[in-house]
Amino acid sequence: MGHLGSLFILMSFTTLHHISGAAGHTPLTCREQLEFRCKDGSCILRQKLCDGHIDCEDGSDEQQCGELRCKTDEFSCRSSRRCIPSRSWCNGVDDCGDRSDEDSCPRCTAGLISCGPSDGCLSARKLCDGRVDCKDGRDELRESCGLTRAHPQSALACTASELECGDGTCIPHSWRCDNKADCSDASDEDNCEQNECLVNNGGCSHRCVDTRMGFHCECPDHMRLVGSNRCEEVDMCLERDVCDQLCVHTDGRLACECLDGYQMTPISRECKAKGVEARLLVSTPKGLVQMGLGGAACRTLTAHVPGPGPVAALASNNTLYLAWQGQTSIYRVNLNEAETDAALVLDAASPVFGLTVDWIHHLLYWTSVESDSINVSLLDGSARRSLITGLDKPCALTVDPLHGLLFWAECGSSPRIERASLDVQDRLTLVTSLIRHPVALSLDMPRQLLYWLDQGMRSISRVNLDGRHRKTVVESNGYLDRPFGLAVFEGFLYWSDQDTQSICRASKHSGSDFQILPTNVTSPGGVAIIHPVLQPDSNAACGRPGLVCTHGCAVDLISETPNFRCTPPDLGRNRSPDIPAVSRTGHATRLSDPAFAGILSLIVFLGVLLAGTVLWWWREEFRPARNLTAQSFSLKESRDPLIKGPHVSLNKETLKLDLDNE
Repeated sequence: MGHLGSLFILMSFTTLHHISGAAGHTPLTCREQLEFRCKDGSCILRQKLCDGHIDCEDGSDEQQCGELRCKTDEFSCRSSRRCIPSRSWCNGVDDCGDRSDEDSCPRCTAGLISCGPSDGCLSARKLCDGRVDCKDGRDELRESCGLTRAHPQSALACTASELECGDGTCIPHSWRCDNKADCSDASDEDNCEQNECLVNNGGCSHRCVDTRMGFHCECPDHMRLVGSNRCEEVDMCLERDVCDQLCVHTDGRLACECLDGYQMTPISRECKAKGVEARLLVSTPKGLVQMGLGGAACRTLTAHVPGPGPVAALASNNTLYLAWQGQTSIYRVNLNEAETDAALVLDAASPVFGLTVDWIHHLLYWTSVESDSINVSLLDGSARRSLITGLDKPCALTVDPLHGLLFWAECGSSPRIERASLDVQDRLTLVTSLIRHPVALSLDMPRQLLYWLDQGMRSISRVNLDGRHRKTVVESNGYLDRPFGLAVFEGFLYWSDQDTQSICRASKHSGSDFQILPTNVTSPGGVAIIHPVLQPDSNAACGRPGLVCTHGCAVDLISETPNFRCTPPDLGRNRSPDIPAVSRTGHATRLSDPAFAGILSLIVFLGVLLAGTVLWWWREEFRPARNLTAQSFSLKESRDPLIKGPHVSLNKETLKLDLDNE
């Protein structure tokens, strides 16, 4: 009987080893045209082959790739492993196929061409004019000039609201036939007797009206003309602009209401925050200054701060984050203490210009003009990473975590304001015209409006979160010559001006009720207002608009792209509420594969059978001659972290969540 048991055990081990080997090497069916088969049998997209990143678990996708070496006068593409001539870098054409030759280039508006990665934008009229204007001379290269002269219309792509001149440049369609030559060849004044509305509706979004001298655009009722060609619906609440917060328009009348946490004053009908008094904080070279919203009780909170620079507040624990603009360090100050040194949070790789805090997901964002990037980390400075790169001097930013949106301003050759979801998807350009040097952004959360401070235009303007209903609220009044910081609270805008050494405020609706706060600050920098209603702790979007979690949102800053995901109710119960979940990406077994699941079941069955056989053989071989008292055997509670209890069933999503958080 002993030899028979030994033989059965040997056969079981052999079968188990063979099956487990087969399970580990069961080849998947890869689509040969689209996918690459790793040595372990898994499949990845062919575009990830030899891209410099290991995508196969065994690293086989980066083996035998060879080293790609481009010549000194060539550009190395990022993922397509190609070399292209340097003159093709930043020429407005995707020569690499992965846009790596165009990603970090200056963005040129219509009518301009790029002079390359280290140069600015050039008027298309100067292309091939016989004089070198770009530093590398690309505007006069024989190849590009021959192409331009042979195909003048291929140099630029004019929008529907623009007219293409004979030389390929673009001008507003409304400039046609206005008795003034705007094209270098005067082609915009040719054939003016024709009906311009017959061609692309004159570039008008709605109604085009042909006239004896050109044409003009008109809008239907309840819409207004924006610029010269686009109509947008009239929002009577924003048009009249009398409500601090909620506005209801019915039967030609406006009714104003206040959000929770605010109360309406009976006479002025303004929305005032309940509870503690709000505090205004300003960074200066002599220290961090705190005051009331009217400028009263001004005092230096701490002298141990790096200097004037951007600031961001976290109301939940009375903490202020600040940086000295142009330097790489970000500091934290505890406002609960009478006087304390600023604690270093992190030392960024390049100078910090913009700073903001996500109080829901506990993230710190900052911009770097030098690296043209937006960066993010946890509030303690850990898990930091670049979030968005290839921007044009990003100089300011702010965040709306309740709706899952990040906003930033670029101050380079093509100033603009953009937004994206927190997971860096769905980018949308909000402002591109009549903007020069936007140095600060601030959100009016109750009304969902974005304000920006333009140092070049010497103004404060606003748009809604889709880039519509633009309005200039405050224009140059002698206290916007060198503005720096901006904040919105209740019915007022607050800003700092370094030329006049002042802190100012005015109505957020019209710029009226202008006031210079009675303070004695020197070179005021960033401005922040602390009050609990500004950072409500409520259900927020998990990474993107519309995705709201019932039990919480976990943030992953370690994976290739930022990842926000909803957590099950039992995940993270013992985690500190001040630190979000930071998962480490792992590859879970493909339990959904029927073949693999069957093999796995067989392995488990044979394992149990093998254990029973060993137990039986051991009892038979080593049974003593005398009788023993019967003993009972029981399995102890499992220590496997994947098993939560005797009645918990695990599905694939639960398994992946737990694996990621080990």
